[in-house]
Amino acid sequence: MKSLKSLLIAALALVSTSAMAQSAEPEYQFKKHAFITLQGGAQYTLGEAKFKDLLSPNAQLSLGYQFSPVFAARIQANGWQSKGGWANYRDAKLGTPFNKDYKFNYVAPGLDLMFNLSNLFCGYNPKRFFNLTLFLGGGANIAFKNDEANDIAKQLYSLDAYNLQNIWDGTKVRPFGRGGLEFAFRLSDAVKLVLEGNANILNDKYNSKWGDNPDWYFNALAGLRINLGKAYTKVEPFIEPVEEPVQQNTYVAPVQPKPEPPKPPVKIEPLRRDVFFTINSTKIVETEEAKVREIVDYLNKYPKAKVSVTGYADAGTGNDQINDRLAAGRADAVANMLTQKYNIPADRIMKDSKGSRVQPFAENDLNRVSICIAE
Repeated sequence: MKSLKSLLIAALALVSTSAMAQSAEPEYQFKKHAFITLQGGAQYTLGEAKFKDLLSPNAQLSLGYQFSPVFAARIQANGWQSKGGWANYRDAKLGTPFNKDYKFNYVAPGLDLMFNLSNLFCGYNPKRFFNLTLFLGGGANIAFKNDEANDIAKQLYSLDAYNLQNIWDGTKVRPFGRGGLEFAFRLSDAVKLVLEGNANILNDKYNSKWGDNPDWYFNALAGLRINLGKAYTKVEPFIEPVEEPVQQNTYVAPVQPKPEPPKPPVKIEPLRRDVFFTINSTKIVETEEAKVREIVDYLNKYPKAKVSVTGYADAGTGNDQINDRLAAGRADAVANMLTQKYNIPADRIMKDSKGSRVQPFAENDLNRVSICIAE
């Protein structure tokens, strides 16, 4: 019990240290996703023999789903081998007592509910190197091949010695409960190294020996978890574009005697507005719609003016087929808002799209844009 308490204190301390080093970043948005985990390790079955004599190989395969940054569920199948032990066993009536162990096989499918303590107490951060998860669950333990224990039982019966009161043969199915901790270390966005320790409780008949108390086995496992799909999206921060300065055209009339020369016509300065979009989106957010309204005001002020709308996509993500569709969709989004929401005639709007083949800005993310020039 003391060792378990010390393990929990050390794990929570590691969580706190990780949180201080890597605080949650608001630009990451969680996405629901599935994951698969494959692990191998060792099992210790609680019994009368020495610790090393009750160690067995163990493996676990699980398929899970992360519903939120904190909560997940998984179906898992754990199994391979368990052992039983007998202290002061005699293979003859007057034989020297010794510790006897025997092995049998099992597979234990079940369901676990998982709670990410790092995200719960320290905030969501998909870039965090270490995460601590608590899980609780249960299922059905299917045990079989108990031949060694049955051979011992037959021998003891012939010696008229102590009997294995809970001996079983064939295949036995028993419910079990489990709990444990998972230590996950991020290797990439898709892959984590996971270390797991779990404790499993069954009825007293699991290891064939009568003890008037539940039987236990403990698993220590290591393996890899692979996310099946993206676990998060990065929300691009809004960057206020720098507007190009409008050049003022001044006219200096020559000093002449009467009559004064006619004044030149007032030149209408063109208006440029860059409407930015988030990654993989053609939706105009509220902050960018204000720029569309400025274009509407300009067109209403100058009835003969027209506007050209050219859509772009960034070259850093996607491919030409995807980026051509995004660029055209961004141009359509601005044109449709002008006509449908603000009643600008369609013949005053010229649309075009360049995909990601033309990059008007040096910074990659700024090329998710529709450039609008009214004149």
